[in-house]
Amino acid sequence: MITKKTLLPTTLTASISIALFSGFSAQAETFKFVDHSKSQNAETLIVFQAGEQRSHDLTRLDNLSNQQISAALALDGFTGEKSEIVEILMPNGIEAKRLVVMGLGSTKEMSAGQVNHIGASVTAHLSQYSTNNIKILTAGIKDSNSNTSFASELAHGINLRAYQFDKYLSKKKPAEKNYTITVADPAKTAAGYQQLAAIEQGVFLARDLTSEVPTEMNPVHFATAAKELKKLGVKVTVLEPKKIKQLGMGALHAVGRGSQEGARLVIAHWQGNDDSPIALVGKGITFDSGGYNIKATGDSISRMKSDMAGAAAVLGTVKAMAAQKADVNVVAIMPMAANMVSETAFAPGDVVMTAEGLSVEVLNTDAEGRLILADALWYAREFYQPEVMVDVATLTGSKVRALGKRYTGLFSDDDALVNELTISGLAVDEKVWRLPLAYDDLLKSPIADLKNAGYGGPGATTAAVFLQQFTGDTKWAHLDIAGSALAAKDKGITPAGGTGHGVRLLSHWIINQKK
Repeated sequence: MITKKTLLPTTLTASISIALFSGFSAQAETFKFVDHSKSQNAETLIVFQAGEQRSHDLTRLDNLSNQQISAALALDGFTGEKSEIVEILMPNGIEAKRLVVMGLGSTKEMSAGQVNHIGASVTAHLSQYSTNNIKILTAGIKDSNSNTSFASELAHGINLRAYQFDKYLSKKKPAEKNYTITVADPAKTAAGYQQLAAIEQGVFLARDLTSEVPTEMNPVHFATAAKELKKLGVKVTVLEPKKIKQLGMGALHAVGRGSQEGARLVIAHWQGNDDSPIALVGKGITFDSGGYNIKATGDSISRMKSDMAGAAAVLGTVKAMAAQKADVNVVAIMPMAANMVSETAFAPGDVVMTAEGLSVEVLNTDAEGRLILADALWYAREFYQPEVMVDVATLTGSKVRALGKRYTGLFSDDDALVNELTISGLAVDEKVWRLPLAYDDLLKSPIADLKNAGYGGPGATTAAVFLQQFTGDTKWAHLDIAGSALAAKDKGITPAGGTGHGVRLLSHWIINQKK
């Protein structure tokens, strides 16, 4: 029996057998890396062909099957190009119930992110079956670096897609699948995957937090989740409304004022060395009603639980560093608030005072993310004197209109930092696109130092240049991830729900800074 299906373009999610923080999701697949010479018996076998070049394993299996595989591939028009798949049931001469042949296309310049998508395709294809004893043969297959890199990134992709947030589902995620992957160097591959598995744990945490319903993920809940990282050696500090007000963070305090619990400032610090820290600042609006400038009702407002995805991403990145005991010094600063309507909520026309000492006229209460980030950027500089700051935020609909959902908007006046983040984005397939820092004249107010909305200009840019007023002389970049925080359906490495977007980009960038 021969069938052909198109591979879904994917990115991966993988977890190892150590539970660093289980959260709310079903996460783990298991992986074992063995030498190419080991027995290839399994319920399901997966083998690759890169364009016209057959792998050693595929040639050997074809001979064992008395050329049944060649006949099946020819019958189906299989050419080995990316996204092709042929499945053969009960293949001749092979001790497996199912043989899956996957096309890779050219692997000469295949990046880690592209390999992740191949792994995600494995998960997507096998999700229709109950099979859980799977062997993947990679002899002779390598990405732009090595067989070790290909195999570890493949496992990473498999697991990234296998994640499911099933807390509220009556039908839970199926039992974990067990993968054995044959490689040239098992020990080196396993070590490489351990680092990727730590990054997966950060992605899963960010996905858990973003997918959770808003009444169960307010600033207090988020702070409680952050405290779980203490088990990994992360120092976690939580500032409550009284302390926030005492420090002069009037913008953060004002945005949190409309909800019963008020604002929080959550700080998570992984000090893996004594270098000057990298500061990651993440927008944490746990639900965004728009305040008195209330959002249109309907489908869009139901997605506003994801307005804390920036905070989730930077917390997930700290977890990824702590889980692998990385030799880096990283602090995440997360201003948290629910932007609600109440008798105590801030109102259009108000003037709020930031800790920077700049007053801000509030023209629009739905431009609240930049307000809480302003105080958080000040706090990062004041208390940590970081070498560099990167903020991450679902900040503007303007960014989505400019770049869509496939690119993150990148703003910075530091060309070297832009280049570094661009390279990391390409490596993990979380691409960024630089947009201009300009139109600061549109933020002038007749009654305050700044306005919080620059009407008449490009909204993503005026929001970014507003944030720039609070960065001082510190090297800084702003990542606008609007549109990338929630996935409506399974695609690539991201199943439906919170995506954890930004964790892999930031992790790659931070680790490579150390190198």
